[in-house]
Amino acid sequence: MANTLRISGLASGMDIDKIVSDLMKAERMPLDKLKQKKQLLEWQRDDYREMNKLLSELDTSIFDGIYRQATFTKQTVISSNEAAVSVRNISSTSQLTSTIKVTQLAENAYMYGAVAVGNANFDPSQTLLSQDSNITKNNGYTLSSGTKEIRIKAIKSDGTMPTEWTTIQFDPSVDSLNSLINKINSSQAGVVAFYDSRTGRVSLTAKNTGDASEGAEIVIDGTADRFLIDVLKLPQDSDIAAATQDPSNNTIMLGRKGKNAQFTINGLPTERPTNVFQINGYEYTLKQTTASEVTVTASTDVDAIFNSIKSFVDKYNETIAKINAELKEERYRDYPPLTDEQKEAMTEKQVELWEEKARSGMLRGDSILSSALSQMRMNVYTKVEGANIPSGFSQLAQLGISTSSNYLDGGKLIIDETKLREKIKENPDAVYQLFNQDGATDAEKGIARRLRDTIKATIGKIEQKAGKTIWTNQQFAIGRDLIEINDQIDRFEDRLKQIEDRYYRQFTAMEEAIQRANQQSMYLMNAFGGMQR
Repeated sequence: MANTLRISGLASGMDIDKIVSDLMKAERMPLDKLKQKKQLLEWQRDDYREMNKLLSELDTSIFDGIYRQATFTKQTVISSNEAAVSVRNISSTSQLTSTIKVTQLAENAYMYGAVAVGNANFDPSQTLLSQDSNITKNNGYTLSSGTKEIRIKAIKSDGTMPTEWTTIQFDPSVDSLNSLINKINSSQAGVVAFYDSRTGRVSLTAKNTGDASEGAEIVIDGTADRFLIDVLKLPQDSDIAAATQDPSNNTIMLGRKGKNAQFTINGLPTERPTNVFQINGYEYTLKQTTASEVTVTASTDVDAIFNSIKSFVDKYNETIAKINAELKEERYRDYPPLTDEQKEAMTEKQVELWEEKARSGMLRGDSILSSALSQMRMNVYTKVEGANIPSGFSQLAQLGISTSSNYLDGGKLIIDETKLREKIKENPDAVYQLFNQDGATDAEKGIARRLRDTIKATIGKIEQKAGKTIWTNQQFAIGRDLIEINDQIDRFEDRLKQIEDRYYRQFTAMEEAIQRANQQSMYLMNAFGGMQR
């Protein structure tokens, strides 16, 4: 569109810009209404998202607290000799009193070379082939370039030997002793290898402790490339290594067999391949042998479980209080969002107070939140059915958690601390089941599971209404309304530009007419003045 020539009242003496500005104020009123509607939608969107944030925080609080079985298995465990035996609870909710006497700790098997790999000039950082003349080899073993394979297997954590070998490939023209050791250590062979520069020997140690039923805990395959045996002087298995130990006749000690931990628990002699093991949900760690029995006791950590439940109740009360406040918040329809011009005419404090009322009640009586609040109350109050419940607890009231009698509290939960502590001590597993029992129907689900289902469904509904910060406006209902309003605003602003241009054209035409009239008047006055002379 071509720019309109504007003449600002030179001929008429009128303030044309002021007149047009005043006329446009009336024309802009529908545009202001659209912008106010847009602002209300944005406020509503933001308030919805705040509610989702609140619900998400409650869900996280439930998940990190009463939803975890570990919350209800917290115990105070005491060992009479912590330096010898320590115990921690893994999954048990029962009390524990046991005695344990340790007669032998589990040990790793290891083996090492009978003599040094090479002479004083041997360099473990250089390729094996380049060090050929410095390496001592048995049985005419020849180093040559090309891929070779060594095979190892070692005891597993369960005390058994694997059926398959771990194969490690190397090339003497590429690999040094150091790089070969790195390959062994990074493989699944189950051993740790190292080269001792002082003695010049190589050692292999099983990663896992224990005495394998097969007799040897580390085995080298003698049918594969014999580099480990003929060059590094390692025995073929840890059983042979242990069997050759005889200090009385100065036989070279090539290693030792692994050992199982041996102990007596509650009078029962038993053993394990490791010093760390579980019995009935408790993890025992054996640290040293004992001359006498160590007593271990475990009792429910009532305070820890109580605090987790109280934390949930506090967060639940906070959430429903804020949702209730949002649903009941007054809506001041006489306080529409301010236009830019209105803000300029007010002080900062006046704007703040106005907008506090203008954005109040954006979610008043909202059906999504009202429905969610009702469902959450049902989740908490309704009896939990199911096979695990009859012998335990089926309602929060049985734990000493009841609903406030003041209807203004909106379903706030009240804790009888003495009763709750008693019930936790009485049966922590039943408390856990009340919150977390799983089931095919909502009635069979524990309170925590019900609440999380309701929260998830509500968050989904709110997201369809108000979206998330990473969503585009096209992905949610309010966003699509905002797109439509923005289009209306753009079209109306184009129309206002045309109206403003029309006003200026009209006033310009008037100015030009007045100017022509003034010119004609001057001409006539000049003409009549000449005749009089």
